[in-house]
Amino acid sequence: MNLDMLQEHTDEAIWEVLETVQLRATVASLPGQLHYECTDQGDNLSVGQKQLLCLARALLRKTQILILDEATAAVDPGTERQMQAALGSWFAQCTVLLIAHRLRSVLDCARVLVMDEGQVAESGSPAQLLAQKGLFYRLAQESGLV
Repeated sequence: MNLDMLQEHTDEAIWEVLETVQLRATVASLPGQLHYECTDQGDNLSVGQKQLLCLARALLRKTQILILDEATAAVDPGTERQMQAALGSWFAQCTVLLIAHRLRSVLDCARVLVMDEGQVAESGSPAQLLAQKGLFYRLAQESGLV
């Protein structure tokens, strides 16, 4: 599965992070399970599965800073919820820089920077930005969130 290339973690730790990102059952059903060979570019996995595996790698590393650039852009809403749940529980003590076009993806963030033409247009918590009724609010309206 290419989760622990340097073999620094036990199988138990790997299964634990797979459980966290809700891939345990999927990996358990694969031939070879943890030793399943992904094809070049992971073509034998769905886009959502690849994204969740990347999140599992970050969990194994116990990273303090996590940068996600459009991590949920190509996944279905169910997979996005899985990723958000993992982010909320396991990365609560980390700095997470989340670049997203889906406004729903940032509603649970502590602080949001709204970019417009390469410049910071607004900054604050989602609640503050919604109360300001500025660009973030208009985007939320367009997305049907308010």
